[in-house]
Amino acid sequence: MAQWIEISMSVDGESAEAVAALLNRYGYQGVAVEHEGIPPDKLDEDEIPPATHMTVRAYLPVDDEAEAAKTHLETSLGYMNMMYPMPKPTYKIVDEQDWAEAWKVHYHPIRIGKRLFIRPQWVEIDIPEGAIEISLDPGMAFGTGTHPTTQLCLEALEEYTQSGMTVLDLGTGSAILAIAAAKLGAVHVLGLDTDPVAVDVAIKNVAESGVSDVITIQEGSLENIITSARRFDMIVVNILARIIIQMCDEHLGDVVRPGGLAIFSGIIQSQADDVDVALAKTGLEVTRRRIQGDWVVIEARRPHV
Repeated sequence: MAQWIEISMSVDGESAEAVAALLNRYGYQGVAVEHEGIPPDKLDEDEIPPATHMTVRAYLPVDDEAEAAKTHLETSLGYMNMMYPMPKPTYKIVDEQDWAEAWKVHYHPIRIGKRLFIRPQWVEIDIPEGAIEISLDPGMAFGTGTHPTTQLCLEALEEYTQSGMTVLDLGTGSAILAIAAAKLGAVHVLGLDTDPVAVDVAIKNVAESGVSDVITIQEGSLENIITSARRFDMIVVNILARIIIQMCDEHLGDVVRPGGLAIFSGIIQSQADDVDVALAKTGLEVTRRRIQGDWVVIEARRPHV
């Protein structure tokens, strides 16, 4: 049976974003950020009390490269510790069949924006009247709604998704963003991911959410879209800055219809200017930045011809 190494670090608010960005380099399918000391029943309220500490978690496969990855991680933390005190990471071995269960312990209902309410499938809770419910089991796919990158994307989708839109979700993960777009009125959403595990999880979540008639989930990448005639009113890309920049070199802007919107996340503030430059090269004009902590969502439009 395959095994995974759970890496966890309890950090204060000043260092949480930097630690999350670091662990994201090594962790499989991203990181999870848990606010410590906030009761789950408070997470859906308008005024969430500030968390003094957060737990950041990531997972590594137990393989021949695991020890080298741990060494690189601890070396990087050592450099960070010269500028700001860093706790030592803790490690725990988790069996593959228990990996998804390990995430469930730290995943609670949460309200995002004005109407979106993210609920784990294994939690029963009354959804506020008028809320749009997104019920998920992220399994081994990235996308629980707890990380700022996902939350910022959801806020942007809530603001801009209009009835009848076509949407592309590149790097769909758990399909949380695709499901949100569908429930907000999109007429068709295509979710692509290069990870077959994520594709399986996304298909199940889409079915459970009752939007299989609106969302198509496929294994694939930007190349599959560029080589087709498909163009979209809106695209959302919640991956990593370096991958977004690489996609811009591969004509990412061409998949957005003239006048269409593109939403990019997985970007820390120090990378935002580089992403802006790349977006300009691919024919997209930056219109807005959304910021939460050190994380940035960049919104851009393709000009009308």
